[in-house]
Formats: sequence, C-alpha cells, structure tokens
Amino acid sequence: MSQVEESIEVGVPVHTAYNQWTQFETFPEFMNGVERIEQRTDTLTHWVTNVNGVHREFDAEITEQIPDERVAWTTIAGEAEQAGAVTFHRLDDQHTKVMLQMDFHPDSVTEKVGDKLGFVKRQTKGDLERFKKFIEERGRETGEWRGAVV
Repeated sequence: MSQVEESIEVGVPVHTAYNQWTQFETFPEFMNGVERIEQRTDTLTHWVTNVNGVHREFDAEITEQIPDERVAWTTIAGEAEQAGAVTFHRLDDQHTKVMLQMDFHPDSVTEKVGDKLGFVKRQTKGDLERFKKFIEERGRETGEWRGAVV
C-alpha cells in the first residue's frame, strides 16, 4: 500500500467546507480524473475514473462521517483498492484547514511508477487546490448531508 497526505486552507467556514465535501456527485467539478460519482445510498458511492487513460469503476463505502469533522471511506468492490479520510479543522470563523489522507494500492506497472514519481501526491494537491477555488468562488456549498455514520 502507498499513502498520500495533503492539506489546504480554504476561505470558508468549517460547515461550508464540510457540507460541500458531502456532495460526492460534484467531485468531478474539481477532481481531475473523476468522470462520475453516483450516491447510491447514504453510505455507498459508485465511482467512475479515468486517470491518464486508466479507466476504473469501483464502489466505496463511507465508514465514518462526523459533521464538520471527518469523512472516512474504503473501497468495497471494483477495480480499485483504497481507503482514506478527510478532516476539517476550524481555523477561525471564515477559514478551515482541509486535510486528506489516502492509502491506495497501485496495481499496474504504470501506476507503481507514477506513485514512485509522485504523481498521486501531485494529483491530490491539485484536487485540493481546485476544491479551494470551487468553494471560495461560490462562497457557499451546493448542498449538504448532515447525517452521522459511526
């Protein structure tokens, strides 16, 4: 397994950043390589990705969700093996630190080489930067889900 950790400070309140992160179907708007996400139940999502020509489909289960604090997931079926968590840290009334940690298993030789060259780390950093731009330009979330999963 490989691991990536990245964080970014966003200029919105913690509840706004968290609420937007619960809107999985909007991820393709700021995550490169994510073509589509379907929210099938409160805790089950289906992902379709295409990263550098490598097409994957997989299901991920939300294993923990604490409003304004944390969303954790793990894949349960399909062509990817990963688990991770994103946490939200209030810096002040208008700023939040978003921290993402992900463990993943690169399958192919290409994925293993890309991992060693830091591709996943750069991809994750870019996705967080695009999330920052997405949420700051809007100034508000596109929706919310405030339920808890423990």
